[in-house]
Amino acid sequence: MEKIRLGRTELYVTKTAFGALPIQRISKADAVKLVRRAVDGGINYFDTANAYTDSEEKLGEALQGIRQNVVISTKSAGKDKKTVLAHIEESLRRLGTDYIDLFQFHNPAVLPDPNDPDGPFAAALEMQEKGYIRHIGITNHRPGVAKAAIESGNFETLQFPFCYLAADTDFALVEGCKQADMGFIAMKGLSGGLLNNAEACYAFMGQYDNVVPIWGIQHEWELDQWLELAKREAKLTPELQAVIDHDRQDLAGNFCRSCGYCLPCAAGIDIPQAARMSALLRRSPYQPYMSDEWYAKMHKVEECVHCNACKSRCPYGLDTPALLQLMLKDYDEFYAVHHNDK
Repeated sequence: MEKIRLGRTELYVTKTAFGALPIQRISKADAVKLVRRAVDGGINYFDTANAYTDSEEKLGEALQGIRQNVVISTKSAGKDKKTVLAHIEESLRRLGTDYIDLFQFHNPAVLPDPNDPDGPFAAALEMQEKGYIRHIGITNHRPGVAKAAIESGNFETLQFPFCYLAADTDFALVEGCKQADMGFIAMKGLSGGLLNNAEACYAFMGQYDNVVPIWGIQHEWELDQWLELAKREAKLTPELQAVIDHDRQDLAGNFCRSCGYCLPCAAGIDIPQAARMSALLRRSPYQPYMSDEWYAKMHKVEECVHCNACKSRCPYGLDTPALLQLMLKDYDEFYAVHHNDK
């Protein structure tokens, strides 16, 4: 399987990587089997996080005896040195390893300061000096924070949402990482499930020689899909480009990326799901959204108090309250036709 250099870390990772967030939803036995199959299929890079409940523990058990053959990245959202030190120690224990290849600060609102002796960066530097972590990166959903991370020179990698619905600012981050010799790790390559042509997604990523997509994998059929695409090194074709062009046109504009920074909502609205309901109804099995539970959830939008907190927190500048009203109107029209299909 194709491997690429992950920026100046000098880690060589498979272009097809394994996002281990979803394995928290399956049994330990199934998770171990899935991860082992991924390794047998040629995948050598696995990404997890302290916050992903038992993902690290399952990954650690699966990789016992073959740890030296793989690259592991994990994360902490701790906001001070003490917390991050505890998270790293916990990750090492859960993963059953004595080192972490890549430690990442998990979606901080502002960049951690390497000169703050009590800050989270101090913890990473201390653990790096002791040999418990080898490289330091950052993950984010905010374009401004991501850009500042590149310009700071303090991080070896950036993990950021990237797919073929990317905006110009996202493409600029990819190029910025390349110029700074930072690894670019792409999360949400399927845009939270809105993109349903895996081959188009895979081929799009293949155009960027410094981008490593981590595909969230929970089921064996998902793993088989990525292994098959990697085996034949699927390339972009006119047919796949047509799929991409259609999706970009269909999902352009008020496109919610489901990052969740709009939350919490004072009215209790499930904003990340409600704000992209039109796409969910038309691009995934819609029957689950025809339930009484989802009808009630969508109609929470009517309780919006228009505080605009969600709008102010959106890193993509969406007019979230207006978008929610559009989604509710579309949902009601769709529900009127399809609610008996549930």
